[in-house]
Amino acid sequence: MRILLVEDDPALSLGIARAAEREGWRVDALADGEQALSEGLLGHHDMAVLDIGLPRRSGMDVLRHWRRNGQRMPVLVLTARDELSDRVLGLDAGADDYLVKPFDLPELLARMRALRRRSAGRLDESLRVGELELDLSGPELRFRGMRVALSPRELALTELLMSKAGRVVSKDLIVARLSSWEADFSENSVEVYVHRLRKRFADLGVVIKTVRGFGYVFEMADGETPLAP
Repeated sequence: MRILLVEDDPALSLGIARAAEREGWRVDALADGEQALSEGLLGHHDMAVLDIGLPRRSGMDVLRHWRRNGQRMPVLVLTARDELSDRVLGLDAGADDYLVKPFDLPELLARMRALRRRSAGRLDESLRVGELELDLSGPELRFRGMRVALSPRELALTELLMSKAGRVVSKDLIVARLSSWEADFSENSVEVYVHRLRKRFADLGVVIKTVRGFGYVFEMADGETPLAP
């Protein structure tokens, strides 16, 4: 997938680009609205991550121009404002999703993956293992219909494990998927988050098993084969 990233904060742009590239996506980064205006109409990209507060032309103007000229790629809007009116304006202008700064990179990546699934016509927006269901459009985890409170990074780890239920997920993959702004996120950090999830899932009918030297397996507590996502 090829991403058009339009963000004028160099550090934030670099962090998003690196995280997206770890997902295997190609990123073209721009820093102002005038450049984005024309680049977005070329049809080279599968998705755009667009900041609202851009130099030379606002992200809102860019988005309206794209939509008026037939550009229908999914657009995730970034903004430092959390007023309801701003969110409504962005969605009415044609945004497909909206994320307020500051945010966690795992949440941004989860939203981008959800947009990719929807744009590809995949209607199933959830993963299921036993009585656990992860709504990917949120994302939100539910057990028997009741919400299970998790942090953005815990949700990202849960999504990764549930998407590969019954198979070994390596620590290296988890580190790549969960890394955010902190340079010190490591395999030890993975163990901390796995421990947290084990405690949260203790009574929910699923377990996270350690496969020494390889990684972790997410499966039903009774040992049955997990349901296919």
